[in-house]
Amino acid sequence: MTGTDWLRIAALPLLLAACGDGPGTIEPPPTAACTFANPVVAGADPWVVRDGGSYHMVQSRDGGIWVTKSTTLTGVAGNGVRVWTPPATGWNATNVWAPELHRIGDRWYIYYAAGSAGPPYVHQRSGVLESVGTDPQGTYVDRGMLYTGDDPAQAGESKWAIDVSVATINGQMYAAWSGWEQNAATDRTPQHLYIARMSNPYTISGARVRISSPVEPWERGTELDLQEGPEFLQRNGQTFIIYSTRESWLPDYRLGQLRLTGADPLSPASWTKSGPVFVSGEGVVGVGHAGFTTSPDGKEDWIVYHAKTSTSPGWDRVIRMQMFTWNADGSPSFGLPVASGRQIARPSGECPAS
Repeated sequence: MTGTDWLRIAALPLLLAACGDGPGTIEPPPTAACTFANPVVAGADPWVVRDGGSYHMVQSRDGGIWVTKSTTLTGVAGNGVRVWTPPATGWNATNVWAPELHRIGDRWYIYYAAGSAGPPYVHQRSGVLESVGTDPQGTYVDRGMLYTGDDPAQAGESKWAIDVSVATINGQMYAAWSGWEQNAATDRTPQHLYIARMSNPYTISGARVRISSPVEPWERGTELDLQEGPEFLQRNGQTFIIYSTRESWLPDYRLGQLRLTGADPLSPASWTKSGPVFVSGEGVVGVGHAGFTTSPDGKEDWIVYHAKTSTSPGWDRVIRMQMFTWNADGSPSFGLPVASGRQIARPSGECPAS
């Protein structure tokens, strides 16, 4: 599961303690070497989006959803602005997990998971918020629960679903998420990856299709088999889904990859699995739930992900970021996690020209 447990770790080697230039904005202090070190902030399930000259991170913490703003990627983890507080009652009253922020047309949309109770976390469903204006730190309206059941035309019950992400493929909008085959009384239930068509940013209009299950040896867990956190990654006409697998609370959490090799995204045969594509290393364990963005000048691609703070079971996690490259076949190459405390170059275009 991907519940966010935001810890306040004052001793992290942050480069974020700088004066802000407005609510939710924070900049890192200048450094002669133009470097930074991981981890950058305590937390989990990171999602960063670059829009124009700004970066925004959306977070679930302190009983709500927050959006930050920064002109630099390494400074994106500011205090932020609370943009939504869940209602006191209802399906989305508690357990707000893993929000994602997407700009679609002239509005911003936040996709998130929540539940009416838990643990056990058997009530998780997915919803969407829509911005009133064009400011991602502004007011949002609740567009309600997304239908994540078998077929909206049949009006059946919505199924357990977390980690919704969206993308447009060949002019058609799709949602992908992690879900259960059937609702269950235990949260130790296998999780699969589903995809469905959308008619607009807040309506799933087609039947869900299971495109992947945790069946490979490198996906099978010791306590639970799962796939979660599916994130679309698109480049040069190719579409990938990078997802997390094995148990999030154990140190072998890792990333796998689906590559769209067929014409129809709704056909399981159109997706080719490979992996693992990112695993623990250099003293960094439990790597997963990644998002992707670019450097300020657009010349570099960066992965933003979380990792565990220890090998002990649990959800004490921190957010990290590093540059990645591309293989000759067009697939992403993430390499190994950069060791904690190691100084690495800040994203291209982030430092003043010397």
